[in-house]
Amino acid sequence: MSSGMFLSGWRYKTIVLSVIFSAIGYLGVSLWGGWDGVISAFGKVGVFGILAALLMSSINYILRFLRWSMYLRVLGQDIPWESNLKIYLAGFAMTTTPGRAGEALRGVLLKPWGVPYTKSFAAFFSERLSDLIAILGMTLFGLSQYSDAKNIILGGGGLIIIGLVLLSNPKLIIKVVNVASDRYRMPLKFFRHLCDVLAEAQRCHRPIILIGATLLGVLACSAEAIAFYWILNWLGGDISLPFAIFVYATALLAGALSFLPGGLGGTEAVMVGLLIAKGMPHTDAIAATILIRLCTLWFSTTVGVGALINSKQNPSAA
Repeated sequence: MSSGMFLSGWRYKTIVLSVIFSAIGYLGVSLWGGWDGVISAFGKVGVFGILAALLMSSINYILRFLRWSMYLRVLGQDIPWESNLKIYLAGFAMTTTPGRAGEALRGVLLKPWGVPYTKSFAAFFSERLSDLIAILGMTLFGLSQYSDAKNIILGGGGLIIIGLVLLSNPKLIIKVVNVASDRYRMPLKFFRHLCDVLAEAQRCHRPIILIGATLLGVLACSAEAIAFYWILNWLGGDISLPFAIFVYATALLAGALSFLPGGLGGTEAVMVGLLIAKGMPHTDAIAATILIRLCTLWFSTTVGVGALINSKQNPSAA
């Protein structure tokens, strides 16, 4: 089955609607900041600056792919790297879905390669948790300078603790499932599958694997944070690298906690608010936010759609 056949029905509508809603949101943010300010920002950053930011985003994708490949190997799945890379990039087509949950699309694309959903979803869950750990660590760069962000950071820490507790206590998971099934008549089959996914994910969180995945996650997110720092300085902002990393990581964490498509709204609001609190002009703060999100969120979505269109679901045709 080709990707053209896959991009049909509700799947195609999901991609289109998520992109449209995100585009409308960015149109609103741009109008709020003023088109003149955004266009002026593009002029200040220049073509070289945009290409440099896109390069750092590309480095982010490469590092994240290495982590994804590591998870699949740990789970006993050996996929040719070219096909695996196409599938991984294709998942970015769903970045603008709530909580980026649509990136689990990779599990569907991996199924024809003989990868069970329990393993692909375990890799997906592990990736999301690894991202949270990496982002939370990066927020510590500037927490002392802006303590008001502690509630966001505590929220992210809470999600990480919940995830790690679930992974380290399989008996607790089974007990919760049985209680939910008996008392609330929840669909037992779904929760049984969830237990299987978490059981597989445990293998991805052994100490040495967790350390390696966290390191890759920090390096990947740092690449985009550095691009953000460059953009801020090209726009004349007096922002230090540690604070730029803090702003970027905190904004991503806020977007993740909002569970909005691509973190749209939450990420931008926190990013703009922190920059203004630091003394950056309102127009420049909005322009910098739009530029970095175009070079990260929207670039990844574009890459993902392209990879999805050009990928094959049939291993023999790859």
